[in-house]
Amino acid sequence: MTSAQRRPMRASFAPRERVRAAAARSRGRGAMAVAGVGSLSSVVGGSGGAGGSGAGHDAGDFLARYRLVSNKLRKRFLRKPNVSEAGEQFGQLGKELRAQDCLPYAAWCQLAVARCHQTLFHGPGEALALTEAARLFLRQEREARLRLACAAAYGEPLQAAASCFAFAVRLHLELGQPAAAASLCLELAGALRALQQPGPAAVHFERAAELQLPLLPLEALLALGDAASCKLLTRDYDGALELFTRMQLLARERAAGGGGGAGPAGAGGGGGAPAARSGGPGQPGAFLDVLVQCEVSRVLLLLLLQPPPPKLLPEHAQTLEKYCWEAFDGHCQDSSCPLPEELFLLLQSLVMASHEKDLEAMKVLQGELWPLLSADQNHLLHLILQEMIAPSGQGI
Repeated sequence: MTSAQRRPMRASFAPRERVRAAAARSRGRGAMAVAGVGSLSSVVGGSGGAGGSGAGHDAGDFLARYRLVSNKLRKRFLRKPNVSEAGEQFGQLGKELRAQDCLPYAAWCQLAVARCHQTLFHGPGEALALTEAARLFLRQEREARLRLACAAAYGEPLQAAASCFAFAVRLHLELGQPAAAASLCLELAGALRALQQPGPAAVHFERAAELQLPLLPLEALLALGDAASCKLLTRDYDGALELFTRMQLLARERAAGGGGGAGPAGAGGGGGAPAARSGGPGQPGAFLDVLVQCEVSRVLLLLLLQPPPPKLLPEHAQTLEKYCWEAFDGHCQDSSCPLPEELFLLLQSLVMASHEKDLEAMKVLQGELWPLLSADQNHLLHLILQEMIAPSGQGI
């Protein structure tokens, strides 16, 4: 065979070699995609560096072990991948990385475990792995902020944690577990509030209340109170007033019906002096406590907002009418206003002093009301006096 005849054969072999090389380069990416990780190299260079946890550890060893497990998920001729074994090994690798404080890598291993459970159609295992990944991302965010002494808004780990929690909540709802879904919403909301993100936290508190309301009405009311407290932190006073009004209507219905929730709930509502944290059938007292706190918060918010008569809603007008002097005789018989007499008289005096613009009287009343109000309510009362002394209109 001449050299001219051999050249076409060499050329025919070249495409095959290029195909094999391209396939070898894509093995790692394909295995990672099967395991549920889009691009692990971006995590090593991005999330690992951003979070800062485990920065001193060798990423090469982790990647090698990760790819070794991922290769077991590749489809082979006449052989199914052992997804269950791969999931166990991803979980073991995640535990080792967590023990070494390599939080982003451990979280991505948990995501791979979740994808394995998804392949096996095992919803509870997938939800558990997603929840564990979310907690690792949250821990990474907290440690990064402590180390950098910077309250950066919405870092990458925090966004990843919120996404993982959202998927886990959806899975619990698909499995018919609204209580578990609500608990995850509360966990995420509490973490966001602790990380100075009250706006997003309020959304998740409201979502938790929506899920809890049918079976755990008292806990739902407390979650709404937390949402209202977050709205106060963001200076959304109209939104807080709307939530307190909604809470009061729900609490009045439950108190009249004698219904209740089960078990203690999380940290307290924005209306807040310590209300009862447990309730059950035949225990309307906890709902009466919520009624009292909502009533006080609504009165203070109305004094702060001072809505003009054309924009004053009927339910708000009825609330203020109860605190005119002529309404005192019927107070004790009014079941919709279960305030203690001392607190009612002080609020009544505060409303009248506010209408009369009597600043000195309001300062005296502030001192008398201080021990009877919660922290949020005392802050609202302070804002009322500040607006009367030097009107600013900021956020109001």
